[in-house]
Amino acid sequence: METVCNKLEKCMMEVKVTFTTEEWKNAQEKALEKLAKNVKIDGFRQGKAPMKMVKSRVGKAAILEEATDVVLKKSYAAILLDNNIQPVGQPQVQIDELTEDVLKVTVTAPVAPEVTLGQYKGLEVKKGTVKVTKKEIEAELANYQNQFAELIIKEEGTVENGDTAVIDFEGFKDGVAFEGGKAENHSLEIGSGSFIPGFEEQVIGMKVGEEKEINVTFPEEYQSAELAGQEAVFKVKVHEIKTKVLPDIDDELAKDVNIDGIETLADLETYTKEQIKNKKQTEVESKFSDDIFNAVIENTPLEVPEAMIETETQTMLREVEMNLQQQGLSFELYEQFTGKNKDAIKADLTDQAKDRVKLNLILAAIVEAENIEVTDEERNSELETIANTYNRDLEEIKQIFAQNMYQIDADILNRKALDVVKENLKK
Repeated sequence: METVCNKLEKCMMEVKVTFTTEEWKNAQEKALEKLAKNVKIDGFRQGKAPMKMVKSRVGKAAILEEATDVVLKKSYAAILLDNNIQPVGQPQVQIDELTEDVLKVTVTAPVAPEVTLGQYKGLEVKKGTVKVTKKEIEAELANYQNQFAELIIKEEGTVENGDTAVIDFEGFKDGVAFEGGKAENHSLEIGSGSFIPGFEEQVIGMKVGEEKEINVTFPEEYQSAELAGQEAVFKVKVHEIKTKVLPDIDDELAKDVNIDGIETLADLETYTKEQIKNKKQTEVESKFSDDIFNAVIENTPLEVPEAMIETETQTMLREVEMNLQQQGLSFELYEQFTGKNKDAIKADLTDQAKDRVKLNLILAAIVEAENIEVTDEERNSELETIANTYNRDLEEIKQIFAQNMYQIDADILNRKALDVVKENLKK
């Protein structure tokens, strides 16, 4: 077998392969033997007919096709290994010449790009500051106030914004009732935005016992394709109007919130301030990391093969699915809520996947440039963290990762590489 390796554009490697006459003839003999086992010829037991008869029966084309499969299976790994090719996606094989005497093929494989590191030290990335305002605390206290509000039946008057109207409704498109558009004694909080845009506003001003037709237009991105962007009419009847009575924001409300250690309004305000602060700090840290990632990627331009982006996109899609499962949701339910199917979610993730691939390649290059290594202590600490997070026995976690410790090491190395970037930011 003779090979000639060429580097193509877009992170592709090409190997031109010419098999020796001996290799190719041996492959044809093995192919014929394999095909003979399934050939039935009158007067002979299956698999026992003379090879000349078998060869005549199956035909040259079938033998050459099977022989190609035989020789490629035997030589495939060697073709890649001998040419120092580590594919990051499924290689493709093209037949260039195929006769009884000659087999020439071209193997094309996507490979990871060579990374020429740009600037990763002295980057100008600033971390935001955290400040909690009085207005933010008051807004959160107002949320608690709403949670403990009472709904009182309004004896007189009309529906106002903030009221809850108990209604019957039925939707019609072109004069025909549509599926899922009917309900009785439904409690609708006006201003909640839980109904189609324009619906709740038209309920305002209605009285108990009043019936009315409400005209709306479904959003273009509505989950039901039949109704998306379409005009519809809802017949609505108001049975009851309830108005919201808010409790005072005082010590009693603080106790009703029922948080350990919270007895007074002052306690609740302190707690609320701390919660807002923690949330903001998390957001600031997240943006800080994202800004660092973007700066690192921007300073090391990379062209990555589609195969790597596709693999990473599928990984992220599985992460989305796992997160949904943890929330007790399935993709089917998520699609109903958002109107997005797997293909739409995948399309949304593609750019993120591309950046994640680039970042991982750059971090790997930083690891090499900085001679970063993983110590046994760091590895054990990582395993302990995983065990504690999932409330599992440490030895069990070690067994789970025994054959995949490279995943643990990769996570640690990536973090240490990022630490190098963070520690060397421009002051």
